[in-house]
Amino acid sequence: MKLLQVRKGQFVYYQNELHKVYSVKPLAKKSVLMFRVKDMEQVSSKADEVTFYKPKHMDSFLFFGSRFTLRENQPAEEGGYILITKPDPDYMDHYSLNEFERVESVEGKNVITTRQNTVKSKEFLVMTPGEEASSNDIVYFDKSKVSAEQLEQDAQLEEVLREKNAIRPSIGDVYLNLDNTGTAMVVAIVEEEVILGTGERLTFHQLYKADNWSYLYNITDGEFR
Repeated sequence: MKLLQVRKGQFVYYQNELHKVYSVKPLAKKSVLMFRVKDMEQVSSKADEVTFYKPKHMDSFLFFGSRFTLRENQPAEEGGYILITKPDPDYMDHYSLNEFERVESVEGKNVITTRQNTVKSKEFLVMTPGEEASSNDIVYFDKSKVSAEQLEQDAQLEEVLREKNAIRPSIGDVYLNLDNTGTAMVVAIVEEEVILGTGERLTFHQLYKADNWSYLYNITDGEFR
């Protein structure tokens, strides 16, 4: 179903892939701001370029590289994830439609999340790890249009994202140059590239794989790690 009005939190398909709307800017040319659920890549589009989808019991999808299946009437577990599909927060809680929340503790059928929200069982579906038998794969609107190469990349996505996250530097990281024993600090990050205080520019992967740069510490830590 095409949308004339899009609202924050909705699941939509854009360019055949499942996304979640995180903001709507009515006056912008591309008013719908969203991220691709499988890897959190952010994109923007017009409202008439997306197709609405309402997640339901036994839907299966990739969330930041990991496969989950949505289940109703499934006990939540500490450390697991829930998807809030029918939000009805109390005045002390802060959550909205289709938020992914991690469970800190379970109280009967209700849960308290790591963001200190108390979420009632009627408000969420449990995200069970893996793809369950007879589940409905919703990663793509039309899977017949997806190449075998893309599906193979999806199968490796969790590992790729784990490495990418592990090697992502932060401003204030200090590195030792093993060639000349000098040190340099990350002073800026532009997309996938870091700029060192020495003026050198390296991609995340180049810095991570470089033989002559070794991470020392972040200036906010004040200690070697």
